[in-house]
Amino acid sequence: MLRFDTSQGRLLGPDGSLAVSLADEVTCKLAMLLAGECLGLGPLAAAQAFGYSKQRYFQLLGVFTARGAAALVNRPTGPRGNYRRTHEAVRQAVRHRFLDPEASAAVIAQRLRQSGVPISTRSVERIIAQFGLQKKTPPLPAPAGAAAAGHRLADPRQAGGL
Repeated sequence: MLRFDTSQGRLLGPDGSLAVSLADEVTCKLAMLLAGECLGLGPLAAAQAFGYSKQRYFQLLGVFTARGAAALVNRPTGPRGNYRRTHEAVRQAVRHRFLDPEASAAVIAQRLRQSGVPISTRSVERIIAQFGLQKKTPPLPAPAGAAAAGHRLADPRQAGGL
């Protein structure tokens, strides 16, 4: 009879064993399903032995039955793309920035919302930062006394009387 030893990370059979890495999630999920369905361990005991809930056991059993072992691979969760900063919203934000370089991100966001593009002020700020369209600030002037003293020392005509 086949059994899975979680402490050693081995799948044990009557004629030998097979090492199973606990970091390999697909193999662990498959071993759990084998233990629960084929080895008579039952869903609850198999799920607990592998650190899953009974509900997750049945979810994995369903996807395995429908699509095979490839369905046991973990996939990233969450949205797959930008649903607020669409290509059209980015184009319009950049266009408004070029038309009025002095407009703030809040003003650009308000204009976009008025034209029917659902976007937040923070998203417009990210677009502006992404394309490097921030307002340019002039450099601060040097203190008057330091610039004049440094200028006299740097000018050879004043030092030598030429």
